[in-house]
Amino acid sequence: MITIWTIYQSPSDYPDRWVLRAFDVPGGPRQECVVCDTLDQVRACVPPGLFRLSRMPNDEPQIYETWL
Repeated sequence: MITIWTIYQSPSDYPDRWVLRAFDVPGGPRQECVVCDTLDQVRACVPPGLFRLSRMPNDEPQIYETWL
């Protein structure tokens, strides 16, 4: 199983906040998420040892970056 961690900027369920969500492959999204006030705070919650990927052109506009 691989877990993909995605940072969102102002998603519809948490406007004006930064959110970290995990997606298991296979499995799908996890229910829990981390909600922070700043990008630095939410990045500090990303598990260590991962690599950052910039957002892709087809990503939802709220997606800021993804970590693998």
